[in-house]
Amino acid sequence: MRIDLDSYREIIDTLTRNKSRSFLTGFGVFWGVFMLVALMGGGQGLKEMLEKNFEGFAQNTVVIGAQETSKPFKGFKKGRHWYMEYKDVERLKQMVPELDAVAPILMGRGSTAYYGDQKTTPNMQGAVPEMVNIVTPKMYYGRFINDMDIAEHRKVCVIGKKIYKDLFKEGGDPCGKKIRVDSTYYEVIGVDYSSGGVSLGGRSEERITLPLTLMQAAFNRGNAVDMIAATGRPGVVMSSITDRIRETIARAHYIDPTDEQGIITFNTEVLFQLLDNLFRGVNFLIWLVGLGTLLAGAIGVSNIMMVTVRERTTEIGIRRAIGATPKMILSQIISESIVLTLVAGMSGILFGVMILQMLEMANTEDGIVAAHFQIGFWTAIFCAFVVSSLGVMAGLAPAARAMSIKPVDAMRDE
Repeated sequence: MRIDLDSYREIIDTLTRNKSRSFLTGFGVFWGVFMLVALMGGGQGLKEMLEKNFEGFAQNTVVIGAQETSKPFKGFKKGRHWYMEYKDVERLKQMVPELDAVAPILMGRGSTAYYGDQKTTPNMQGAVPEMVNIVTPKMYYGRFINDMDIAEHRKVCVIGKKIYKDLFKEGGDPCGKKIRVDSTYYEVIGVDYSSGGVSLGGRSEERITLPLTLMQAAFNRGNAVDMIAATGRPGVVMSSITDRIRETIARAHYIDPTDEQGIITFNTEVLFQLLDNLFRGVNFLIWLVGLGTLLAGAIGVSNIMMVTVRERTTEIGIRRAIGATPKMILSQIISESIVLTLVAGMSGILFGVMILQMLEMANTEDGIVAAHFQIGFWTAIFCAFVVSSLGVMAGLAPAARAMSIKPVDAMRDE
């Protein structure tokens, strides 16, 4: 659609003459675009923040834990305390071949860690090398526990981000240095910067990880383990083998296989599916609310343009009388609608981007962005395209009315 420079001047003059009306109409479009951009960016940032809580956690994991039994079984009364043992790992590998990595876990609290004059209170965890297949560490320095650490009962440890900052305030690579936990010294072999909010045995930031065999000896835990985490082979649906996992453990410890309280299982596969479904619904609501608000703004533009056309009946009639074609009238009315919606829409996009940038800066720690709230370039272009399309649709009805004005009727109104 081509319009000459004079037509553009007429558009600007028309919008300028109706400042208050143009402002009110544009504000509806501005608010609609701002809502859409803010909701999209906010939804994306919220999703990233929730996903960060499960950062590094394998999505096909089942965690098995021991609690008091709730059912009597083979002469044992309900309410019995029991513990899993290291042999349960081999039992699961033999009886449930669909499992890939199986990792026993020990947990401990109440210890105090020292390095020089600094001290902190960590959560203790005993782990095996297979743990990296279940919760992937983010190693900032050094390495994670390996098979030789387990076999040789080495007095080594991996410390979390908070433990590192509490004990080594001067910074630098702490690997090779020794820290004291209670009365035992351990050599630091790695620093794990994982920051997931959901982890096994407490937050990873506040944790010191020891080789499982070493922790069993140092904390006098014998052959007991507190939890067992396992991942399935590719293509295996974990919920389909959960009952067999529970039955394998139950048979070895004389527990009713149907006792879901005595043997608890936590399936992350179900949790991740719930999160995916949740954010599908959130995205649908975001687009529904955003586009609904935009549509309401476009209807406002159409109504105002109708009023403008009615007020300019005489002007349009005179233009028709001196040779203006219907196409020229159509071009001017639709162009006025597009300019009004596009200016308001771009202002809404810019304001939304600015607010999202402030949110992103507020969620930045140590130069690392915790969550990205900012929308992408092509998303902004798409929003601008939607606004322009709504501007065209909003101008159609007023343009049709303007084209129907006859010069004779316009003179009669005058």
